[in-house]
Amino acid sequence: MTDRKDLLQEFLAGAGWATGQRSPLAGDASTRRYERLTGPQGTAVLMDAPPGAEAPSCPPDAGVAERQTLGYNALARLAGPDTAPFVAIGQWLNGLGLSAPRVLAADLTHGFLLLEDLGDTLFTKVLGRGARQTDLYRAAVDTLVDLHDQTPPAPLPLPDGGHVQLSLYDATALRAEVNLLIEWFLPLITGKPVSDAVRRSYEAAWDSAFAHVIDPKPVLVLRDYHADNLIWLPERGGVARVGLLDFQDGVIGARAYDLVSLLEDARRDVPEALGDGMLSHYCRLVRARDRVFDESVFRLTYAALGAQRNTKIVGIFARLFRRDGKPQYLQYLPRVWRYLEADLNHDALVEIKSWFDAHVPRRFRTEPLGGGA
Repeated sequence: MTDRKDLLQEFLAGAGWATGQRSPLAGDASTRRYERLTGPQGTAVLMDAPPGAEAPSCPPDAGVAERQTLGYNALARLAGPDTAPFVAIGQWLNGLGLSAPRVLAADLTHGFLLLEDLGDTLFTKVLGRGARQTDLYRAAVDTLVDLHDQTPPAPLPLPDGGHVQLSLYDATALRAEVNLLIEWFLPLITGKPVSDAVRRSYEAAWDSAFAHVIDPKPVLVLRDYHADNLIWLPERGGVARVGLLDFQDGVIGARAYDLVSLLEDARRDVPEALGDGMLSHYCRLVRARDRVFDESVFRLTYAALGAQRNTKIVGIFARLFRRDGKPQYLQYLPRVWRYLEADLNHDALVEIKSWFDAHVPRRFRTEPLGGGA
């Protein structure tokens, strides 16, 4: 069997980057690895996604039983080790005039992509240097509004003539994600697995909320649309000023999801006034384009998906700590809980709020979990 290092060298040589200098880039919470390549032709970014490093995804039309057999990635509609969705979605986004990294070379079989380097001007860094929050967040919201005006083709084409069928962000996926809280966070703070009765009451409460997240106009959901995944490109015009980095897990779902991801950012505080203002800005823009847009329904969907996403994140950060030995994510939990509790103040989510009040002691929502938790 050919060593992965040899496969990578073959890929880089075939792409004309055999002699490029390589330096690591900060990764994400997945098994993908990133490097910046520097050579006479400029710079590029290498994505290394080992095919066997994660559980597989599954065909979009797979039933719940098959998805359960394949594991979490299949249940939650994650791309897993497959790099084809990144290529197909990125190509479609670029075709809309948005700024996704162009694919310079690809080996989908072995999980290697060579990408256009959009630079280091992450929203997080630019904001940290004193840029006006309103300007950047307004640009990010404007980009979402433009994206949500479009319906992705089914299926999305690949450059080699293949295609990628996007999955629906369905109730099975949403439930698998919120179940991370009872599978990882609750056992972390209590020292024992949850009982069947607690699990049943939890899932019943969420099932009532999922009825509110069916959008009459489903769109491409990028899924991780927040300041650490957005690049500020002021030299470009209009919505192209917002560079998009993380979208390989894209699915078809509700318009509110990516807006929640942006405005309820687990890794940085989004002031309440800014979040409220940007939510209203989004609604104004969509209402001007869509005469049947119902803002009250949208705001309910926003609250329900905010609660769902933040609950998922609590579970993911607990899993990263306990399973993967990554305690750094625990520091974000109090912020995520603040967002979650604000979402649960919506009248339609009272059943979920009651469940949390009964089963998650308040001290675990207000302080970071210690390394010995």
